[in-house]
Amino acid sequence: MIELSGKTIAGPVIRLHPDDNVVVARVDVSIGTPVPSEDFVSRSQVAAGYKIAARRIRKGEPVRKYNVVIGFAAVDIEPGTMVHGHNLEFREFDRDYAFGADYRPTEYLPPHEQATFEGIVREDGSVATRNYIGVLSTVNCSATVVHKIAEYFTPERLADYPNVDGVVAFSHSIGCGMEMSGEPMELLRRTMGGYARHPNLAAALVVGLGCERNQLKGLMEQEGLHAGSRLHTFVMQETGGTRRTIEAGIDAVKAMLPKANRVRRTTVPASHLKVGLQCGGSDGFSSITANPALGAAMDLLARHGGTGILSETPEIYGVEHTLTRRAASRAVGEQLVERIRWWKDQYSTGRDVQINGQVSPGNQMGGLANIFEKSIGSSMKGGTGPLMAVYRYAEPVTEHGFVFMDTPGFDPVSATGQIAGGANLIAFTTGRGSMFGAKPVPSLKLATNTPMYERLTEDMDLNCGGILDGNESIESMGRKIFEALLRTASGERTKSELLGLGDHEFVPWQIGIMS
Repeated sequence: MIELSGKTIAGPVIRLHPDDNVVVARVDVSIGTPVPSEDFVSRSQVAAGYKIAARRIRKGEPVRKYNVVIGFAAVDIEPGTMVHGHNLEFREFDRDYAFGADYRPTEYLPPHEQATFEGIVREDGSVATRNYIGVLSTVNCSATVVHKIAEYFTPERLADYPNVDGVVAFSHSIGCGMEMSGEPMELLRRTMGGYARHPNLAAALVVGLGCERNQLKGLMEQEGLHAGSRLHTFVMQETGGTRRTIEAGIDAVKAMLPKANRVRRTTVPASHLKVGLQCGGSDGFSSITANPALGAAMDLLARHGGTGILSETPEIYGVEHTLTRRAASRAVGEQLVERIRWWKDQYSTGRDVQINGQVSPGNQMGGLANIFEKSIGSSMKGGTGPLMAVYRYAEPVTEHGFVFMDTPGFDPVSATGQIAGGANLIAFTTGRGSMFGAKPVPSLKLATNTPMYERLTEDMDLNCGGILDGNESIESMGRKIFEALLRTASGERTKSELLGLGDHEFVPWQIGIMS
């Protein structure tokens, strides 16, 4: 029994909207299985999560799921037949953006009813959920040095600093051999600046080589960074080379540790939470369980004054009109459309990438035929509230409520942009079992189905498969996610943290050419 949108549903399939011409297999459906609720007999062997035609769909007719077009019938499809990439054609169709037509302001809870968590308040008033020291490289050429500095600080050497979560290196593969000016360099520096200022870092080191294109001086000037007790800088060619820079970096971190350890958690309102929303390795249940449940949690968070950051621009393509209709203003809606058009007309034209149709093999095996279908679920993570702002990659997120940041769909790159923008939590849904962490921010993993959750309990934090099993509703699961976010923000360790994940997920978006 499944409670979906206030209705209890039983049987082998799930109907998501009265106007849909497909249903979703709740369990594996064999050939010849009667489906009385839909008045057909299965003509196909259909795996759980895949689609089945609920009536005859003629060639060229739109195929609808959640009453959203996910493609067009490539052939006549008889009722009871599995619908997937073999008989579903991907092509463009017109969408009505209707900017702001469905806008409804968020109904905030009174201050005395708003939730709280135990956070770390920094000197500038920002609030941290973790307490790291970061070591950043300006260029790939200083990547080894920043990792050697961080690796020195083993749990044994940090034992006297129990309030410090660790020393973590943030290296990347660019910074030289790239454009010296314009958007690629601005984006890299904006990303690094966002990490250097992030409240989850008590202090930071920035290490450059000296001859790279991403010069330390240019980084500091663009991002308004200033060396001091909280931020140290080193240039290897000036410090004396690899060994001496590592030694100097270790000494600098040692000097920072006592102050970093003096932090204390205090009770702060949930309005300080900024949650980066991610989904990876999706399946046919993502849009039925984990993604709408996370959306319900974000609707709750918005009412408490917090912020949910939806991203992964290719993974809202095809349903972006459902977001522009909720935009707080025409300008906000047009900013989202402008980002979509940039992706389609400039960035990915003629390339075999997700926004142009085909999703990854894992998503296909999970029952998703194309990007339109994946986008239905992906967009649900942001909830049902008004779209308050649209940000470019790694821009500081200042608006509260539901916002959007332009990022690729590749999870490490997308989460890096969100964290640089100020996200202090990551909520990550998955139907296939993505393994992910992203220091210095804790990542909460949400499984879409019970079998996968039970296989991967060491990696998954919450099982949204209870919705399919009939043990949870979307609303009750959303409440559980919201409460888990508060506990995580207060210091409770996630599965990815217990496994030590997150040391290699700093991946700035590389959009320029290499030379």
